[in-house]
Amino acid sequence: MRVYPTFFRVVFSGMDPEKAHKIGYEAIRAMAFTPAAPVLRALTRPSPELATEALGLTFPSPFGLAAGFDKEGAAVVALANLGFGHVELGTVTAQAQPGSAKPRLFRLVEDRAVINRMGFNNDGAAAVAPRVRKAVDGLYRRWGRTRPIVGVNIGKTKKVGLEDAVEDYLASTRLLAADADYLVVNVSSPNTPGLRQLQSIDSLRPLLTEVGRTADETAGRHVPLLVKIAPDLTDEDIDDVARLALDLNLDGVVATNTTIQREGLVTDPETVIAAGVGGLSGAPLKQRSLEVLRRLRAALGEGPVIISVGGVETGDDVQERLDAGANLVQGYTAFLYEGPFWAGRINRRVRQLQRRRG
Repeated sequence: MRVYPTFFRVVFSGMDPEKAHKIGYEAIRAMAFTPAAPVLRALTRPSPELATEALGLTFPSPFGLAAGFDKEGAAVVALANLGFGHVELGTVTAQAQPGSAKPRLFRLVEDRAVINRMGFNNDGAAAVAPRVRKAVDGLYRRWGRTRPIVGVNIGKTKKVGLEDAVEDYLASTRLLAADADYLVVNVSSPNTPGLRQLQSIDSLRPLLTEVGRTADETAGRHVPLLVKIAPDLTDEDIDDVARLALDLNLDGVVATNTTIQREGLVTDPETVIAAGVGGLSGAPLKQRSLEVLRRLRAALGEGPVIISVGGVETGDDVQERLDAGANLVQGYTAFLYEGPFWAGRINRRVRQLQRRRG
């Protein structure tokens, strides 16, 4: 019997979602400094059978935590204790920014979904960079060479115009690339005005070219680089991104971000309208995210890595994404509903499914 859904209903469901997130975030961080941490780590550690090679790295599990949960970079080791094979930080911007006005996070419990217009609230790349370094060191101490992987998702500072976007991304890259295991260029959040315009091929080509070059020069090694795209792209746009990824020899694509669509929700329409604009994440994205994954894999062939995210809730969902061509899978929204043992359950289920296949 799972206790957390009842705990969520009693304690968190009536609480402001952002306040609940903060409480949960700090509780997970605090747990890492208690005697329970090694026990938790042992209980949730993925089976060696789940080790996955991607991006020139070894991931302890194909399942990881998507960007959005840890924007500060202060909870990586604590989150790794919960069984995630990788943790993607961010989105981090070159300049610190408070994000959008509150309230900016809304639950659609009946749909197991969330609407957010957080607006890339974060402490800025200069503050996050030393935390990334500390996190990687901490993971090495606890796991050794089989440690969980740390990705960093970077975005555009809100007050920086699109004409200066490349240099803004480069400022983050210079600070973060040396310590990140991989970088993700986020051009697909709906909550930074104009950002999604950078998904056009004419804008994306110079941005990815310069970030990739700068990341490698800064780190003195090749830093795997991916781009995160929206589920709202047309199929033709997805094909264009795939062609660009192949042309630039990009390491991979993260698909997908949140959606601006609201079709098919069971939540009362007035509640949805009251939440206002923002990106929708969670279970309603499942089908479109899977469609984008399959189209991307068909267009990319076997080369570039695809990290599939959007509507992932169970180990069966993760295996479905792997079967559809994903190399790695991420989740986030279901974490809010399922609680701290979610990743561990997913790892056990994926291992069970894979063992049945022999």
